[in-house]
Amino acid sequence: MEYVLLIIGLIVLVVAGELLVRGAVGMALKFKISPLVIGMTIVSFGTSAPELLVSIRAAIDGHPELAIGNVLGSNIANIALVLGLSTMLLPITIKRTTKVLDWPIMFLATLLFYVFALNRNFDWWEGLIYVLGLITFNIYLFWKSMRDNKSALIDNVEIEEDSNLNLPKSLLFILIGIVGLAYGAKWLLNGAVDIATNFGVTEHVIGVTILAFGTSIPELITSIMAALKKQTDISVGNLIGSNIFNLMAVLGITSLIKEIPISEQVIQNDVFWVLGISLLLFPLMAFKNRIGRVSGAILFASYCLYIYFVVS
Repeated sequence: MEYVLLIIGLIVLVVAGELLVRGAVGMALKFKISPLVIGMTIVSFGTSAPELLVSIRAAIDGHPELAIGNVLGSNIANIALVLGLSTMLLPITIKRTTKVLDWPIMFLATLLFYVFALNRNFDWWEGLIYVLGLITFNIYLFWKSMRDNKSALIDNVEIEEDSNLNLPKSLLFILIGIVGLAYGAKWLLNGAVDIATNFGVTEHVIGVTILAFGTSIPELITSIMAALKKQTDISVGNLIGSNIFNLMAVLGITSLIKEIPISEQVIQNDVFWVLGISLLLFPLMAFKNRIGRVSGAILFASYCLYIYFVVS
């Protein structure tokens, strides 16, 4: 039964997240909200909502290993697995902003997590720093875009002015998405905990593997489908932005609700993998300002190596 619960939870999370994003974007367009604001708020929240709901639920239910593992594992999966597989199918050109702004912020947020984790507890005030930092970063992006007078593009969501979503339908999508995310997170978490208990697998392993992979499925499917369709507008910045949101919003908001204890496994292993893969990404991006198939294979191999060490 736990496997059925796990699979149903994953499916519901994916579908609910998609409905939430489409409904919110449709409503925002009806009220003439700019694509930039939609991208920085609604789309970012919608694509990371599974991680947020799962982590909050895990922390409240007394499973901190799942909350931390879900975030760190998702960040590793976004870069090493999702980006690796995508670029193995289709090389990606790197924008200058990704190298000089997005990547440094992601790495700084990851390094800050390591500093916060040294006392073996993620406190509420540390979460507050994360949340305030994310708000400040988004305000800066908005100001910079206005100053440069550039239009923002959303790579992973199609926005059309002649959208068929009317206001009632958009609101219905949002409502279904929110309810679906709540129940999907509950079912996924319960299934994962039961599997871990039955097989004697630690919650940490379940968190950084099954939960992390499950909550990264939307990004994985979107990126691979875009690559197969030869859409060259796939952006590394989108995945980096997702990692920033996972750390600063998901962990930040979760710790404001309930402080999260951090295990030795996270301090001695996972955080260094996150930092290491983040560092690995930079030279791969800087080389010819693109990530080719060989670089993608290197990233994918690093993910396989990480999973091997986790489960062995």
